[in-house]
Amino acid sequence: MADDWDFGQDPQQEPGPQEGESAEPKLFFGSVNEFVREHLVHVYRRKVGPQGQHRWAAEWWRSAEAISRLESLWRSWEHLRLEGTIGMSVWWLQHADPQMRVLMDPDGPFAPSEDENRGGDALPYVEPPTGTFPDVR
Repeated sequence: MADDWDFGQDPQQEPGPQEGESAEPKLFFGSVNEFVREHLVHVYRRKVGPQGQHRWAAEWWRSAEAISRLESLWRSWEHLRLEGTIGMSVWWLQHADPQMRVLMDPDGPFAPSEDENRGGDALPYVEPPTGTFPDVR
């Protein structure tokens, strides 16, 4: 006899893998570059520039520290996006805000950057050399 409380699959979970598929959820973005280009520079809007309180480098990929921090932001975003209730809140508060504070600090990895934008504009972005960040999907 079936359990009276069994209402089927939890809607917060992705369906299980089909035959021949991996149990790992599929990535939404295929690389840290795609995450930065398609998402981060558009949603994390701050006025940046050499005279302001925030720094950002359009060529973020020239800094090993920035790559590592942005990679961790991307991977945590990929994981937490699947948590349908408070996943994005956790990502913003526990991951994005602390990492971006360090990255954008006037003494942080982008300290020497002269790149700037106007308030409300997307963060400056320059495409890295082809092949630097291959799609891992």
